[in-house]
Amino acid sequence: MSAEPKVVENQPTSEVVAAPADAPAPAAEPAAQETSAKVETETTTAADVAPVAPVVADTPAVAAVAKEDVPTASEEPAKGNKEESPKEESPKEESPKEVVETPLDKFASRLAAIKEKTSYDEMWGITLSDLSHAPTAIVLQKFLRANNGDVALAEKQLTEALKWRKETNPAKLLDDKVYDRARFGDLGFVTVHKADDSKEEVITWNVYGSVKSNKATFGNIKEFIEWRAALMELGVRKLKLDEATAPIPEGAEDPYQLIQVHDYMSVSFFRLDPNVKSASRETIHVLSVAYPELLSHKYFVNVPAIMGWVFGAMKLFLAPATLRKFHPLTSGTSLASELKPFAATLPKEYGGSGPSVKEGLTVKLTDTPAPAEKAAKAAPAAEPAPATAEAEPTKPVETPEEAPKEAPKENARPAETIQAAEPKVEEPKAEEAATKDAGAEAIEETAKETKPETKPEAQPKPE
Repeated sequence: MSAEPKVVENQPTSEVVAAPADAPAPAAEPAAQETSAKVETETTTAADVAPVAPVVADTPAVAAVAKEDVPTASEEPAKGNKEESPKEESPKEESPKEVVETPLDKFASRLAAIKEKTSYDEMWGITLSDLSHAPTAIVLQKFLRANNGDVALAEKQLTEALKWRKETNPAKLLDDKVYDRARFGDLGFVTVHKADDSKEEVITWNVYGSVKSNKATFGNIKEFIEWRAALMELGVRKLKLDEATAPIPEGAEDPYQLIQVHDYMSVSFFRLDPNVKSASRETIHVLSVAYPELLSHKYFVNVPAIMGWVFGAMKLFLAPATLRKFHPLTSGTSLASELKPFAATLPKEYGGSGPSVKEGLTVKLTDTPAPAEKAAKAAPAAEPAPATAEAEPTKPVETPEEAPKEAPKENARPAETIQAAEPKVEEPKAEEAATKDAGAEAIEETAKETKPETKPEAQPKPE
Protein backbone atom coordinates (compact mmCIF):
# COMPACT_ATOMS: atom_id res chain seq x y z
CA MET A 1 0.00 0.00 0.00
CA SER A 2 1.19 3.44 -0.78
CA ALA A 3 1.38 5.87 2.08
CA GLU A 4 -1.08 8.83 2.15
CA PRO A 5 0.49 12.26 2.01
CA LYS A 6 0.74 14.26 5.26
CA VAL A 7 -0.30 17.87 5.39
CA VAL A 8 1.82 20.33 7.35
CA GLU A 9 -0.66 22.09 9.57
CA ASN A 10 1.41 25.25 10.16
CA GLN A 11 1.75 26.20 6.48
CA PRO A 12 -0.80 28.32 4.65
CA THR A 13 -3.43 26.46 2.70
CA SER A 14 -1.95 27.57 -0.58
CA GLU A 15 1.41 26.05 0.28
CA VAL A 16 0.58 22.32 1.12
CA VAL A 17 3.71 20.17 0.72
CA ALA A 18 3.40 16.33 0.14
CA ALA A 19 6.24 14.02 1.08
CA PRO A 20 6.34 10.23 1.09
CA ALA A 21 7.00 8.61 4.43
CA ASP A 22 9.95 6.51 3.19
CA ALA A 23 11.63 9.39 1.30
CA PRO A 24 15.19 10.08 2.23
CA ALA A 25 16.13 13.09 4.39
CA PRO A 26 17.93 15.13 1.71
CA ALA A 27 14.70 15.39 -0.27
CA ALA A 28 13.48 17.99 2.21
CA GLU A 29 16.18 20.54 1.25
CA PRO A 30 14.57 21.64 -2.02
CA ALA A 31 11.37 22.34 -0.18
CA ALA A 32 13.24 24.47 2.31
CA GLN A 33 14.88 26.37 -0.50
CA GLU A 34 11.55 27.05 -2.11
CA THR A 35 10.03 28.24 1.10
CA SER A 36 13.01 30.52 1.74
CA ALA A 37 12.67 32.05 -1.69
CA LYS A 38 9.00 32.62 -1.07
CA VAL A 39 9.71 34.16 2.34
CA GLU A 40 12.23 36.58 0.77
CA THR A 41 9.77 37.71 -1.88
CA GLU A 42 7.11 38.20 0.73
CA THR A 43 9.32 40.14 3.12
CA THR A 44 10.41 42.58 0.41
CA THR A 45 6.80 43.69 0.09
CA ALA A 46 6.12 43.76 3.81
CA ALA A 47 5.43 47.49 3.80
CA ASP A 48 2.69 47.17 1.19
CA VAL A 49 1.07 43.75 1.97
CA ALA A 50 -0.60 42.54 5.15
CA PRO A 51 1.54 40.09 7.17
CA VAL A 52 1.09 36.36 6.43
CA ALA A 53 0.80 33.45 8.88
CA PRO A 54 3.94 32.63 10.87
CA VAL A 55 6.58 30.40 9.20
CA VAL A 56 7.04 26.77 10.27
CA ALA A 57 9.15 26.39 13.33
CA ASP A 58 11.68 24.14 11.47
CA THR A 59 12.83 27.13 9.29
CA PRO A 60 14.60 29.38 11.85
CA ALA A 61 17.41 30.37 9.49
CA VAL A 62 14.99 31.96 7.09
CA ALA A 63 13.33 33.99 9.84
CA ALA A 64 16.70 35.24 11.04
CA VAL A 65 17.68 36.36 7.55
CA ALA A 66 14.40 38.20 7.16
CA LYS A 67 14.92 40.11 10.39
CA GLU A 68 18.46 41.15 9.48
CA ASP A 69 17.88 42.25 5.86
CA VAL A 70 14.55 44.08 6.12
CA PRO A 71 14.44 47.33 8.17
CA THR A 72 11.32 48.06 10.16
CA ALA A 73 9.04 51.02 9.42
CA SER A 74 9.93 52.67 12.75
CA GLU A 75 13.65 52.64 12.00
CA GLU A 76 13.49 54.38 8.58
CA PRO A 77 11.76 57.63 9.66
CA ALA A 78 14.05 57.84 12.68
CA LYS A 79 17.09 57.98 10.43
CA GLY A 80 15.46 60.63 8.28
CA ASN A 81 14.72 62.86 11.29
CA LYS A 82 18.31 62.75 12.47
CA GLU A 83 19.60 63.88 9.09
CA GLU A 84 17.12 66.79 8.57
CA SER A 85 17.10 68.38 12.10
CA PRO A 86 20.35 70.42 11.81
CA LYS A 87 19.22 72.02 8.53
CA GLU A 88 16.08 73.53 10.15
CA GLU A 89 17.91 75.25 13.09
CA SER A 90 20.73 76.98 11.14
CA PRO A 91 18.76 79.87 9.54
CA LYS A 92 17.13 80.91 12.86
CA GLU A 93 20.45 81.96 14.36
CA GLU A 94 21.10 84.68 11.69
CA SER A 95 17.75 86.61 11.84
CA PRO A 96 18.27 88.58 15.12
CA LYS A 97 21.29 90.39 13.63
CA GLU A 98 19.07 92.90 11.74
CA VAL A 99 18.39 96.00 13.93
CA VAL A 100 16.23 98.88 12.63
CA GLU A 101 17.17 102.38 13.87
CA THR A 102 14.13 104.56 14.57
CA PRO A 103 13.96 108.33 13.88
CA LEU A 104 14.05 108.89 17.65
CA ASP A 105 17.29 106.90 17.90
CA LYS A 106 18.83 108.93 15.08
CA PHE A 107 17.71 112.21 16.64
CA ALA A 108 19.09 111.20 20.03
CA SER A 109 22.44 110.32 18.46
CA ARG A 110 22.68 113.95 17.23
CA LEU A 111 21.83 115.50 20.60
CA ALA A 112 25.43 115.72 21.84
CA ALA A 113 26.46 117.62 18.70
CA ILE A 114 23.47 119.97 19.04
CA LYS A 115 24.34 120.81 22.65
CA GLU A 116 27.97 121.40 21.73
CA LYS A 117 26.97 123.69 18.86
CA THR A 118 24.63 125.82 20.99
CA SER A 119 26.58 125.56 24.27
CA TYR A 120 23.22 125.05 25.97
CA ASP A 121 21.32 121.99 27.24
CA GLU A 122 18.14 123.21 29.00
CA MET A 123 14.63 122.94 27.54
CA TRP A 124 11.46 123.71 29.55
CA GLY A 125 13.29 123.17 32.84
CA ILE A 126 14.80 119.85 31.70
CA THR A 127 18.53 119.23 31.36
CA LEU A 128 18.81 117.21 28.14
CA SER A 129 20.82 113.97 28.40
CA ASP A 130 19.87 110.78 26.50
CA LEU A 131 16.94 108.44 25.80
CA SER A 132 17.32 106.67 29.14
CA HIS A 133 16.07 109.93 30.68
CA ALA A 134 12.30 110.00 30.10
CA PRO A 135 11.89 113.83 30.11
CA THR A 136 14.65 114.13 27.50
CA ALA A 137 12.96 111.50 25.33
CA ILE A 138 9.66 113.42 25.53
CA VAL A 139 11.31 116.68 24.45
CA LEU A 140 12.87 114.96 21.43
CA GLN A 141 9.55 113.29 20.58
CA LYS A 142 7.78 116.66 20.53
CA PHE A 143 10.30 118.20 18.15
CA LEU A 144 10.08 115.11 15.92
CA ARG A 145 6.28 115.16 15.87
CA ALA A 146 6.30 118.86 15.02
CA ASN A 147 8.35 117.98 11.92
CA ASN A 148 6.50 114.79 10.91
CA GLY A 149 9.40 112.57 11.92
CA ASP A 150 11.99 114.40 9.78
CA VAL A 151 15.20 114.16 11.83
CA ALA A 152 17.03 116.92 9.91
CA LEU A 153 14.19 119.43 10.38
CA ALA A 154 13.77 118.46 14.04
CA GLU A 155 17.48 118.99 14.63
CA LYS A 156 17.33 122.43 13.00
CA GLN A 157 14.35 123.51 15.11
CA LEU A 158 15.83 122.22 18.36
CA THR A 159 19.05 124.10 17.60
CA GLU A 160 17.12 127.35 17.08
CA ALA A 161 15.05 126.80 20.22
CA LEU A 162 18.13 126.20 22.38
CA LYS A 163 19.81 129.34 21.00
CA TRP A 164 16.70 131.39 21.77
CA ARG A 165 16.45 130.06 25.32
CA LYS A 166 20.13 130.78 25.90
CA GLU A 167 19.71 134.40 24.76
CA THR A 168 16.30 135.07 26.33
CA ASN A 169 16.32 132.90 29.48
CA PRO A 170 12.50 132.59 29.75
CA ALA A 171 12.77 130.87 33.13
CA LYS A 172 14.33 134.02 34.55
CA LEU A 173 11.64 136.13 32.85
CA LEU A 174 9.09 134.20 34.87
CA ASP A 175 10.92 133.94 38.19
CA ASP A 176 12.63 137.32 38.47
CA LYS A 177 11.14 139.92 36.15
CA VAL A 178 8.23 142.12 37.30
CA TYR A 179 5.81 143.50 34.70
CA ASP A 180 3.78 146.72 34.66
CA ARG A 181 0.21 146.05 35.70
CA ALA A 182 -1.09 148.93 33.59
CA ARG A 183 0.25 147.25 30.46
CA PHE A 184 -0.12 143.52 31.19
CA GLY A 185 -2.55 143.28 34.10
CA ASP A 186 -5.54 140.89 33.63
CA LEU A 187 -4.19 139.97 30.19
CA GLY A 188 -3.00 136.39 30.83
CA PHE A 189 -3.64 133.59 33.35
CA VAL A 190 -2.94 129.88 33.93
CA THR A 191 -5.39 127.52 35.65
CA VAL A 192 -5.22 123.80 36.49
CA HIS A 193 -8.30 121.54 36.47
CA LYS A 194 -8.90 117.91 37.39
CA ALA A 195 -10.98 115.81 35.04
CA ASP A 196 -13.34 113.01 36.04
CA ASP A 197 -10.53 110.46 35.60
CA SER A 198 -8.28 112.51 37.94
CA LYS A 199 -6.16 113.65 35.01
CA GLU A 200 -4.99 117.25 35.31
CA GLU A 201 -5.67 119.71 32.48
CA VAL A 202 -3.71 122.96 32.22
CA ILE A 203 -5.31 125.98 30.52
CA THR A 204 -3.62 129.24 29.52
CA TRP A 205 -5.94 132.24 29.07
CA ASN A 206 -5.29 135.28 26.88
CA VAL A 207 -7.95 137.88 27.66
CA TYR A 208 -7.45 140.40 24.86
CA GLY A 209 -10.47 142.41 25.92
CA SER A 210 -8.43 143.57 28.92
CA VAL A 211 -6.00 145.54 26.74
CA LYS A 212 -6.27 149.17 27.88
CA SER A 213 -3.84 150.75 25.45
CA ASN A 214 -2.74 149.20 22.21
CA LYS A 215 0.43 151.26 22.10
CA ALA A 216 1.35 150.59 25.73
CA THR A 217 0.85 146.80 25.52
CA PHE A 218 2.14 146.06 22.02
CA GLY A 219 4.31 149.10 21.26
CA ASN A 220 7.49 147.59 22.73
CA ILE A 221 7.74 144.24 20.90
CA LYS A 222 10.62 142.95 23.00
CA GLU A 223 8.80 143.45 26.30
CA PHE A 224 5.58 141.98 24.96
CA ILE A 225 7.45 138.84 23.80
CA GLU A 226 9.11 138.55 27.21
CA TRP A 227 5.73 138.75 28.95
CA ARG A 228 4.19 136.22 26.54
CA ALA A 229 7.11 133.79 26.94
CA ALA A 230 6.92 134.06 30.74
CA LEU A 231 3.22 133.19 30.67
CA MET A 232 3.88 130.21 28.38
CA GLU A 233 6.71 129.06 30.63
CA LEU A 234 4.31 129.14 33.60
CA GLY A 235 1.84 126.91 31.76
CA VAL A 236 4.53 124.42 30.66
CA ARG A 237 5.77 124.07 34.23
CA LYS A 238 2.32 122.94 35.30
CA LEU A 239 2.59 120.01 32.84
CA LYS A 240 5.33 118.56 35.12
CA LEU A 241 7.45 117.25 32.27
CA ASP A 242 10.44 116.95 34.58
CA GLU A 243 8.54 114.34 36.62
CA ALA A 244 7.80 112.03 33.66
CA THR A 245 8.89 108.40 34.12
CA ALA A 246 8.34 107.06 30.60
CA PRO A 247 8.39 108.47 27.06
CA ILE A 248 5.23 108.89 24.98
CA PRO A 249 4.20 105.47 23.56
CA GLU A 250 4.70 105.19 19.81
CA GLY A 251 1.59 106.39 17.98
CA ALA A 252 -0.20 107.28 21.24
CA GLU A 253 -1.75 110.60 22.23
CA ASP A 254 0.61 113.07 23.87
CA PRO A 255 -0.47 113.55 27.52
CA TYR A 256 1.90 116.50 28.05
CA GLN A 257 -0.09 119.24 26.34
CA LEU A 258 -2.15 122.19 27.53
CA ILE A 259 -5.31 123.94 26.32
CA GLN A 260 -5.25 127.57 25.21
CA VAL A 261 -8.20 129.96 25.32
CA HIS A 262 -8.32 133.35 23.54
CA ASP A 263 -11.12 135.62 24.80
CA TYR A 264 -12.24 138.43 22.46
CA MET A 265 -14.96 139.98 24.61
CA SER A 266 -15.41 143.67 23.66
CA VAL A 267 -12.82 143.34 20.91
CA SER A 268 -13.21 145.06 17.56
CA PHE A 269 -12.10 143.25 14.40
CA PHE A 270 -12.26 146.13 11.93
CA ARG A 271 -8.90 147.90 12.17
CA LEU A 272 -5.31 146.80 11.87
CA ASP A 273 -2.61 148.44 13.94
CA PRO A 274 1.04 148.16 12.84
CA ASN A 275 2.28 147.74 16.44
CA VAL A 276 -0.05 144.85 17.19
CA LYS A 277 0.61 143.24 13.83
CA SER A 278 4.38 143.29 14.38
CA ALA A 279 4.04 141.97 17.92
CA SER A 280 1.68 139.19 16.87
CA ARG A 281 3.96 138.00 14.08
CA GLU A 282 6.96 137.85 16.37
CA THR A 283 4.87 135.96 18.93
CA ILE A 284 3.89 133.42 16.29
CA HIS A 285 7.50 132.81 15.38
CA VAL A 286 8.76 132.44 18.95
CA LEU A 287 5.99 130.13 20.14
CA SER A 288 6.10 127.88 17.08
CA VAL A 289 9.88 127.44 17.24
CA ALA A 290 10.48 127.30 21.00
CA TYR A 291 7.27 125.56 22.21
CA PRO A 292 6.29 122.87 19.63
CA GLU A 293 3.57 120.29 20.26
CA LEU A 294 2.50 121.79 23.57
CA LEU A 295 -1.09 122.74 22.63
CA SER A 296 -3.76 120.06 22.45
CA HIS A 297 -6.66 122.42 21.58
CA LYS A 298 -7.18 126.15 21.07
CA TYR A 299 -10.53 127.81 21.75
CA PHE A 300 -11.50 131.27 20.46
CA VAL A 301 -14.40 132.48 22.60
CA ASN A 302 -16.68 135.53 22.39
CA VAL A 303 -15.88 135.83 18.70
CA PRO A 304 -18.32 138.17 16.88
CA ALA A 305 -20.73 136.32 14.63
CA ILE A 306 -19.67 138.52 11.72
CA MET A 307 -16.23 136.90 11.91
CA GLY A 308 -17.67 133.44 11.29
CA TRP A 309 -16.83 133.64 7.59
CA VAL A 310 -13.16 134.24 8.46
CA PHE A 311 -12.93 131.05 10.48
CA GLY A 312 -14.83 129.20 7.78
CA ALA A 313 -12.32 130.37 5.20
CA MET A 314 -9.48 129.03 7.35
CA LYS A 315 -10.62 125.51 6.49
CA LEU A 316 -9.49 126.02 2.91
CA PHE A 317 -5.80 126.28 3.75
CA LEU A 318 -5.33 124.78 7.22
CA ALA A 319 -4.18 121.18 7.58
CA PRO A 320 -6.77 118.73 8.99
CA ALA A 321 -4.56 118.11 12.03
CA THR A 322 -4.59 121.84 12.80
CA LEU A 323 -8.32 122.17 12.22
CA ARG A 324 -8.98 119.51 14.83
CA LYS A 325 -7.40 121.83 17.40
CA PHE A 326 -9.27 124.91 16.20
CA HIS A 327 -12.56 125.77 18.00
CA PRO A 328 -14.23 129.20 17.47
CA LEU A 329 -17.15 129.93 19.82
CA THR A 330 -19.43 132.97 19.74
CA SER A 331 -20.18 132.70 23.47
CA GLY A 332 -17.72 132.28 26.32
CA THR A 333 -20.16 130.25 28.40
CA SER A 334 -20.23 127.60 25.65
CA LEU A 335 -16.75 126.56 26.66
CA ALA A 336 -18.11 124.41 29.49
CA SER A 337 -20.01 122.24 27.01
CA GLU A 338 -16.78 121.74 25.03
CA LEU A 339 -14.76 120.73 28.10
CA LYS A 340 -17.27 118.48 29.85
CA PRO A 341 -14.85 116.28 31.86
CA PHE A 342 -13.93 119.25 34.08
CA ALA A 343 -16.66 121.76 33.19
CA ALA A 344 -17.69 122.24 36.82
CA THR A 345 -14.27 123.62 37.76
CA LEU A 346 -14.06 126.14 34.89
CA PRO A 347 -14.30 129.86 35.70
CA LYS A 348 -17.85 131.12 35.98
CA GLU A 349 -17.28 133.50 33.05
CA TYR A 350 -16.98 130.44 30.84
CA GLY A 351 -19.95 128.39 32.01
CA GLY A 352 -18.37 126.65 35.00
CA SER A 353 -18.85 126.91 38.76
CA GLY A 354 -15.23 127.65 39.65
CA PRO A 355 -13.64 130.93 40.71
CA SER A 356 -13.07 133.78 38.27
CA VAL A 357 -10.26 133.42 35.77
CA LYS A 358 -8.71 136.54 37.34
CA GLU A 359 -7.92 134.42 40.40
CA GLY A 360 -5.69 132.16 38.33
CA LEU A 361 -1.91 132.11 38.25
CA THR A 362 -0.06 134.84 36.37
CA VAL A 363 3.32 136.57 36.07
CA LYS A 364 4.66 139.02 38.67
CA LEU A 365 3.03 142.44 38.35
CA THR A 366 3.64 145.84 39.89
CA ASP A 367 1.71 149.10 39.99
CA THR A 368 4.85 151.24 39.85
CA PRO A 369 6.53 152.09 36.55
CA ALA A 370 9.66 150.24 35.52
CA PRO A 371 13.05 151.84 36.37
CA ALA A 372 13.54 152.90 32.73
CA GLU A 373 10.22 154.76 32.79
CA LYS A 374 11.15 156.48 36.06
CA ALA A 375 14.42 157.70 34.56
CA ALA A 376 12.61 158.99 31.48
CA LYS A 377 10.17 161.00 33.62
CA ALA A 378 12.92 162.36 35.88
CA ALA A 379 15.16 163.53 33.01
CA PRO A 380 13.04 166.55 31.87
CA ALA A 381 12.72 167.85 35.46
CA ALA A 382 16.50 168.01 35.88
CA GLU A 383 17.11 170.10 32.74
CA PRO A 384 15.84 173.53 34.01
CA ALA A 385 18.45 173.63 36.82
CA PRO A 386 21.38 174.85 34.68
CA ALA A 387 19.15 177.48 33.05
CA THR A 388 18.39 179.16 36.39
CA ALA A 389 22.05 179.10 37.34
CA GLU A 390 22.98 180.93 34.17
CA ALA A 391 20.10 183.42 34.47
CA GLU A 392 21.19 184.80 37.86
CA PRO A 393 23.96 187.07 36.52
CA THR A 394 21.58 188.58 33.94
CA LYS A 395 18.98 190.06 36.32
CA PRO A 396 18.57 193.34 34.44
CA VAL A 397 16.78 191.52 31.65
CA GLU A 398 13.21 191.71 32.93
CA THR A 399 11.38 192.38 29.71
CA PRO A 400 10.01 188.80 29.39
CA GLU A 401 7.74 189.47 32.37
CA GLU A 402 5.57 191.79 30.30
CA ALA A 403 5.14 189.34 27.43
CA PRO A 404 3.68 186.54 29.55
CA LYS A 405 0.92 188.85 30.80
CA GLU A 406 -0.55 189.08 27.32
CA ALA A 407 0.59 185.68 26.04
CA PRO A 408 -1.33 183.48 28.47
CA LYS A 409 -4.67 184.79 27.26
CA GLU A 410 -3.90 183.89 23.68
CA ASN A 411 -2.01 180.64 24.28
CA ALA A 412 -4.14 179.17 27.05
CA ARG A 413 -7.12 178.32 24.86
CA PRO A 414 -5.21 176.46 22.17
CA ALA A 415 -3.35 174.46 24.82
CA GLU A 416 -6.61 173.32 26.38
CA THR A 417 -8.03 172.24 23.04
CA ILE A 418 -4.91 170.26 22.16
CA GLN A 419 -4.87 168.46 25.49
CA ALA A 420 -8.51 167.59 25.20
CA ALA A 421 -8.25 166.44 21.64
CA GLU A 422 -5.34 164.04 22.09
CA PRO A 423 -7.03 161.46 24.31
CA LYS A 424 -10.23 161.54 22.31
CA VAL A 425 -8.46 160.79 19.06
CA GLU A 426 -5.89 158.24 20.31
CA GLU A 427 -8.00 156.12 22.64
CA PRO A 428 -10.64 155.06 20.10
CA LYS A 429 -7.91 154.15 17.63
CA ALA A 430 -6.13 152.09 20.23
CA GLU A 431 -9.28 150.30 21.32
CA GLU A 432 -10.43 149.53 17.81
CA ALA A 433 -7.02 148.40 16.61
CA ALA A 434 -5.92 146.69 19.81
CA THR A 435 -7.96 143.61 19.60
CA LYS A 436 -8.46 143.30 15.88
CA ASP A 437 -4.83 142.39 15.51
CA ALA A 438 -5.09 140.36 18.66
CA GLY A 439 -7.57 138.29 16.66
CA ALA A 440 -5.20 138.26 13.72
CA GLU A 441 -2.45 137.05 16.06
CA ALA A 442 -4.58 134.16 17.26
CA ILE A 443 -5.61 133.11 13.77
CA GLU A 444 -2.09 133.33 12.38
CA GLU A 445 -0.65 131.54 15.38
CA THR A 446 -3.09 128.70 14.90
CA ALA A 447 -2.14 128.48 11.24
CA LYS A 448 1.52 128.23 12.35
CA GLU A 449 3.01 130.86 10.11
CA THR A 450 6.59 130.25 11.15
CA LYS A 451 8.26 132.54 8.59
CA PRO A 452 7.17 136.07 9.53
CA GLU A 453 9.18 139.23 9.08
CA THR A 454 10.75 139.20 12.51
CA LYS A 455 13.11 142.19 12.08
CA PRO A 456 11.47 144.93 14.19
CA GLU A 457 11.42 148.16 12.21
CA ALA A 458 9.38 149.98 14.87
CA GLN A 459 12.25 150.34 17.35
CA PRO A 460 13.75 153.55 15.84
CA LYS A 461 10.29 155.20 15.70
CA PRO A 462 9.91 155.90 19.46
CA GLU A 463 12.48 158.70 19.10
